Amino acid sequence: MEINGVPIDDTFAEAFSMHMNRTIITAYDEDWARTTALETTGFATSVIMTPSEAGIEYILKPDETPDGRPGVRVVFATGSKDGIREQLLARLGQCVLTSPTACAYDDTPDVAETYPVGKMIAMFGDGHQVKKGPIDGRTLWLLPRMSGTFVIQESFGRTKGVAGGNIIYFCKDVESGMRSGKAGVKAIEKVEGAYTPFPGGLVGSGSKPSSRYKALHASTNERYCPTMKGIVPDSFVPKDSDFVVEIVINGLTEKAVAEATKAAILEVCKHPGVIRISAGNFGGALGKYKIHLHELGL
Repeated sequence: MEINGVPIDDTFAEAFSMHMNRTIITAYDEDWARTTALETTGFATSVIMTPSEAGIEYILKPDETPDGRPGVRVVFATGSKDGIREQLLARLGQCVLTSPTACAYDDTPDVAETYPVGKMIAMFGDGHQVKKGPIDGRTLWLLPRMSGTFVIQESFGRTKGVAGGNIIYFCKDVESGMRSGKAGVKAIEKVEGAYTPFPGGLVGSGSKPSSRYKALHASTNERYCPTMKGIVPDSFVPKDSDFVVEIVINGLTEKAVAEATKAAILEVCKHPGVIRISAGNFGGALGKYKIHLHELGL
């Protein structure tokens, strides 16, 4: 299979289950809502070493948010149920409450369990907090702060989602890899239910789930490293490729991850310098979901 002359490997991306929450962050304008969302989802690339895998899922218009202001939907993913509660308490309390004009509302689909995160954060009001609602099905807490009233939903939900979807693509050079990658991430932002947890959505250090060092659970995947293509005998890197990029895709459903994968591939293939597109997997040993590239309807 080829798209615009770019070969698409007949392989699959291997994904796995994680616990997730989706939250709406609103603010006085879209730029500030996005700024707050980026801060709230920081240090959340991979559970290899970060406490969560988080990112921006979708940009919302004022008529799509609970308070009629511009908003950004973000998703948090953790390996444990309690991890969702802990991450919400820390991230909403330290990054949304502290952000002028920003407020937070739960938007998790198919909720399996809820946590009184908003009620706990509202205690920052030191007795001046007020409970309101239900309003349109949401119970809210209002508390005073320097930039005006902070509004947060009382309870936030947890659901099961899919993490680890990916594409790996080989490029001629840095310029072609970064240009096509940034465009691919923008295409994913248009897919509801999916998000990219790494910096700017791009991964520059793909890993394998093993290491020669006992203290490490993961290490560089040398078979995808351009500088190793003349050293390791089983390198995946084409001779004319000097830059390899991975886009990791998480989502609330397997369908969302598949749709985002398709959108990314179609966009990346529009750009010159892209040599081949593949995906990372470990033969099914890492997760139960398989996103087959040739079955995406490309």
